[in-house]
Amino acid sequence: MYRYDQYDHLIVRERIAQYRDQVRRRLSGELHEDEFRPLRLQNGLYMQRHAYMLRVAVPYGLLSSAQVRMFAHIARKYDRGYGHFTTRQNIQYNWIQLEDTPEILSDLASVEMHAIQTSGNCIRNVTSDEYAGVAPDEIIDPRPFCEILRQWSTFHPEFAYLPRKFKIAVNGAKSDRAATFVHDIGLWALQNEAGETGFKVIVGGGMGRTPIIGSVLNEFLPWQHVLTYIEAIMRVYNQYGRRDNIYKARIKILLKALGVEEFRRQVEEEWADLKDGPATLTQAEVQRVAGYFTPPAYETLPDYSTELGALAQQEKAFGAWLKRNVKGHKQSGYAAVVLSLKKTGVPPGDATAEQLDWIADLAERFSFGQVRATHEQNVVLADVAQKDLYKVWKEARSHGVATPNIGLLTDIICCPGGDYCALANAKSIPIAAAIAERFDDLDFQFDIGDIELNISGCINACGHHHIGHIGILGVDKDGSEWYQVSIGGAQGNQAAIGKIIGPSFSAAQMPEVMDRILQVYVRERQEDERFIDTAQRVGVAPFKEFVYATPIAAGHYIPGEDGHA
Repeated sequence: MYRYDQYDHLIVRERIAQYRDQVRRRLSGELHEDEFRPLRLQNGLYMQRHAYMLRVAVPYGLLSSAQVRMFAHIARKYDRGYGHFTTRQNIQYNWIQLEDTPEILSDLASVEMHAIQTSGNCIRNVTSDEYAGVAPDEIIDPRPFCEILRQWSTFHPEFAYLPRKFKIAVNGAKSDRAATFVHDIGLWALQNEAGETGFKVIVGGGMGRTPIIGSVLNEFLPWQHVLTYIEAIMRVYNQYGRRDNIYKARIKILLKALGVEEFRRQVEEEWADLKDGPATLTQAEVQRVAGYFTPPAYETLPDYSTELGALAQQEKAFGAWLKRNVKGHKQSGYAAVVLSLKKTGVPPGDATAEQLDWIADLAERFSFGQVRATHEQNVVLADVAQKDLYKVWKEARSHGVATPNIGLLTDIICCPGGDYCALANAKSIPIAAAIAERFDDLDFQFDIGDIELNISGCINACGHHHIGHIGILGVDKDGSEWYQVSIGGAQGNQAAIGKIIGPSFSAAQMPEVMDRILQVYVRERQEDERFIDTAQRVGVAPFKEFVYATPIAAGHYIPGEDGHA
């Protein structure tokens, strides 16, 4: 993984020194909150409902075991014993004291981490495929390009005050596992007929108030031009993106207003001055950065799947975990393991300090000391020898991260919602808890198969509800919390925005709403058809008809309510 050089260390140390003085002046009253606010946001510090929230950048989700241990240390010393992995592959802490923040940033710097550009109207953390470098269907390893983009965008003076925040995702495989179609810019690696590598450039996707699937701006951009072409896009957006209305400030609105052809024309015009200039990437530079991502020292191992199959027959629970949580690997004898942070009763994405310490230990013993954070709020050990899978499973069970539910109904993506977030209209964690508890039967989940349930506490869509096969959005109605349901959303190669099925529901009604939706799916599915395929084939109408056919009783008890408030 990338290691800081002297310049990285110097930049981060100087930023901490600046920030330490800013905090001192805020605490002494020299700075008012209005003056301090933009300064703390530049360092990832938000004020939420109950306390400050600190968001730590995890570039493209890649972590060393030392960094994971530092997360545990921060959780234990400065927070309430846990951290929360987010849909941008970052981690955030919800109970931070302002006076502690300079020391936290100093601790992070000691393991080459920071919180810069995790907030503000700038280019945010570049996200990528959690299986980068190991996926069998990979065309290129996207991480060197992610790192080049990170270095280019961090403290970029021209793009420090964009109209709004800006999100870039890079995918290097045939399957899009980085949700490139719902980012401001999505880069999807391709090879043309001549065997040359380039990127499909997708622009203007996004969720939030105006969910839009991105438009393809360039079908094949040679890799040498990634920086200059993105810089051209950014310049058009920076110059013409709206700054008078926060809700219309994203690049998707500009692209929609101009039309794809006109937007492309303007980008090409801007690019003409940049193309083949100093920012053009060279083979030497890409190789230099790629040198940080060379494969670990794999052993030459035989395929162990026959033995694993026998173990799976003997122990059903191991077989279930093997099927759902273990993924293929390009290296013979190895596998990628997803540690589920979605155990029923635990807010999705939360990990305790003890779990984080243990994950760091496990990574050192079984996965070359590296961990990946996923945008679906789990963590991955990307390089586990197949012969060690049974041992890893046994240990994972004992630490509560072996629930075999990856890709199933209870693998819920969920934002912190109204329990923490000052922007939220409604709580989302209790809804996730109630649904997880209602459908906790793994046999039932295995029967209904792959379903992505995404929950957001407000229209800002941190829980990616628009692209959930089933999406739940918290809405405010006359001062009360209600929940709107959409069906048919999807990420990946066939990305789609879900369609709202009708009027919203109370929190207490949501488990029954889910039950009725699943009943329609079971009734309508053909053989082994996945939920999303059924939903897209039959449309919203059958779901809407059945869900609203008879009144749903409004209960009063929501498991987990206020559990972390």
